[in-house]
Amino acid sequence: MNSSKSPGLAGFGILKNTTCHTEKKISVFFSIIFMTVGILSNSLAIAILLKAYQRFRQKSKASFLLLASGLVVTDLFGHLINGAIAVFVYASDKDWIRFNQSNILCSVFGICMVFFGLCPLFLGSVMAVERCIGVTKPIFHSTKMTSKHVKMMLTMVCLFAVLIALLPILRFRAYQIQASRTWCFYKTEHVEDWEDRFYLLLFSCLGLLALAISFLCNAVTGITLLRVKFKSQQRQGRSHHFEMIIQLLAIMCVSCICWSPFLVTMARIGINESHSKETCETILFALRMATWNQILDPWVYILLRKAVLKNLYKITRGCCGVHIINLHMWELSSIKNSLKVAAISDSPVSSKQINLQPLSSMGQ
Repeated sequence: MNSSKSPGLAGFGILKNTTCHTEKKISVFFSIIFMTVGILSNSLAIAILLKAYQRFRQKSKASFLLLASGLVVTDLFGHLINGAIAVFVYASDKDWIRFNQSNILCSVFGICMVFFGLCPLFLGSVMAVERCIGVTKPIFHSTKMTSKHVKMMLTMVCLFAVLIALLPILRFRAYQIQASRTWCFYKTEHVEDWEDRFYLLLFSCLGLLALAISFLCNAVTGITLLRVKFKSQQRQGRSHHFEMIIQLLAIMCVSCICWSPFLVTMARIGINESHSKETCETILFALRMATWNQILDPWVYILLRKAVLKNLYKITRGCCGVHIINLHMWELSSIKNSLKVAAISDSPVSSKQINLQPLSSMGQ
């Protein structure tokens, strides 16, 4: 009987000849630590978002706050649901035959792994696109990027991630218990069927595409901010550039470092019909790195703010004794200043004024 099409027996064959051995204490420790730290950090980020939304109800920040809230809430539920299932599996001594006779738990686990893996990546790319539009096209952003449109985008992203997660179930392909017997995902052992390879390649390609979009949009945003910084002679166009560039670099580095190993590993398994015995340990290591991205998301997107950067600047200046930038230059929020300076730089009137300033000074 084909185990990939038999929900009741799917994945049980791998339990007889496990090629991956993990220490129970270390694995339970990692699961509990990841779950606890993820829930605490994302809960703190949600509290900060709610406080910020109550204080700043400007249209320029509404879209960012909504997208960031969707990302943090998704990460929170991902840690809560996936972490609870993983701890239950460890507590049951990974005896899937006893508590997973109908393969329901494995299917739910696999669906959650796919959904909570892709959805944050999609939301990160949407946030990068939103920031890019806000900096390069501030007028279009202020008029077209309303809260209603952002909520529609959030709904579409979530529905698309749910569709990808439910695709194997709709095709009567059950999720498989992995070689470590600690989690469920697409079939990664002896992948020979084209459809099993398709799911792995679809997951990895969508994830890598989301990372590429984020990288491209963040690069365009960073270049635009640097260009405005060097062209603008106004004080308000300096401090927030420094803040935004740090955020963009942190976002790109964390996302690429954490998610690339897992996505590349899934793509390699999908391309190759067979893989070595070391793949199980590689997958577990890559999975834990991907989990760290969901832990670091709130710290990168939310907690790395103006107040934190100001304190870091004070500490750095006190230790090094180097005067880099005046603290009175930290004025409004980064998004509001970015929109203001970008609008000034794109305006033909402002460009004429800037060009006429040297002539007037020479005449004087």
